[in-house]
Amino acid sequence: MNNKRKNLLSIFEAGIRAVDPFIAVKAVLKKDHKDLVLQAGQKELRCPLGQFKRIFVTGCGKACAPMVRAVEEILGDHITDGIVTVKYGHIGTIVPRFVSLAEAGHPVPDNAGVASCRQALHMIGKATENDLVIALISGGGSALWAQPVASIRFTDKQKTNEILLGCGADIHEINCVRKHLSFVKGGQTASVAAPARVIVLTISDVIGDNLDAIASGPFAPDSSTFGDAINIVEKYKIFSALPQSVIEHLQSGIRGNIPDTPKACDPVFEKVTQVLCATNALAVAAAAQKAELLGYRSYVLPDPVSGEARKAAQMLVKKAMELKKQSLQPVALIAGGETIVTLLDSKGKGGRNQEIALSAALELDGIKGMIAGSCGTDGNDGPTDAAGAIADGKTVARAQKLGLDCRQYLKRHDAYHFFHKLDDLIITGPTNTNVMDIQCLLIN
Repeated sequence: MNNKRKNLLSIFEAGIRAVDPFIAVKAVLKKDHKDLVLQAGQKELRCPLGQFKRIFVTGCGKACAPMVRAVEEILGDHITDGIVTVKYGHIGTIVPRFVSLAEAGHPVPDNAGVASCRQALHMIGKATENDLVIALISGGGSALWAQPVASIRFTDKQKTNEILLGCGADIHEINCVRKHLSFVKGGQTASVAAPARVIVLTISDVIGDNLDAIASGPFAPDSSTFGDAINIVEKYKIFSALPQSVIEHLQSGIRGNIPDTPKACDPVFEKVTQVLCATNALAVAAAAQKAELLGYRSYVLPDPVSGEARKAAQMLVKKAMELKKQSLQPVALIAGGETIVTLLDSKGKGGRNQEIALSAALELDGIKGMIAGSCGTDGNDGPTDAAGAIADGKTVARAQKLGLDCRQYLKRHDAYHFFHKLDDLIITGPTNTNVMDIQCLLIN
């Protein structure tokens, strides 16, 4: 399986390389003589730089450090000031000249995220109709820009975030609740930046690439309501677990005592232009192309992978078995998306990609000629230093020789320790991009 493992890692690497944030930003934003040009598909926005008195750069997300480098290469000393927040360890060797890079906690917010968010809001709050704000947004921004409303203590916001991440809610549901506890999410940052011209460059980490869901849409109109947030809390039966201040705030919103997040008709969005720079679909397409170059016939799953990680693994292996029966040549099943892991009272360590691989190991047990892997494009799967893991038909047997019960590790959601002992973790380190996950099954 060594050659298959090498091919699998090459396929993941190709997918990640295709969504390099530096390249993605420079593909859509350019300086043409004295104009700043934003290219969004067939549409072009051309702004004479001379019309702006000041240019501010802000934003949040795991992929933002290379995005800052790209913007600085394009605009240089046209930039007046800037502060952008990234996850700890995601700055790399980048030393910006005009924009400050702040580090903060993810997935659980911390005080550093609160401080950098306040700095950003103070900066763009000074913007006038003669200024330009360039916002860089990528996955992870929801936690990195942590500015709760005044009635909610930050410790209560942290506790709420932990509960949401472990209750089984998907990212859209989590973000809906977070938007209604925040001062910046759900388009509220656009209110702070108005009446300035705002250009938002976004790297998507959500299924469907909805701009209001990426980093909880700080500059995007929000279609959700306080009522939706309460319904999600009730759906996952976490009402009694949430801090009292959170419950009181949501109930006050339901009663109409607090304004809801700004909607599409709000005039604060009139001068906001948003562009998607990179998506999961782009990464998956590049992974499939690499598989073809390695001699496989690529089959890309048409729908994003979502839902519980272990069930997604079962679906992927079932589809791979069908492809194996249909083809005489090697096939690569490529998929992308984002699953969830419902933790309940688990004490294990892992992430959704490692859980997919662990569940796949059980499905593949004893099957020859197949190998499966799942990899987070950001290089961090859950609260671990792994991006994902790899499994094949011998994984369970190898584990048994070491005294490891695959089913028990899956029950405890302890995939990290399982694969660490087998040396089957995928370790990339921070990739400085973030477009959800890639799954690949190679079939001979």
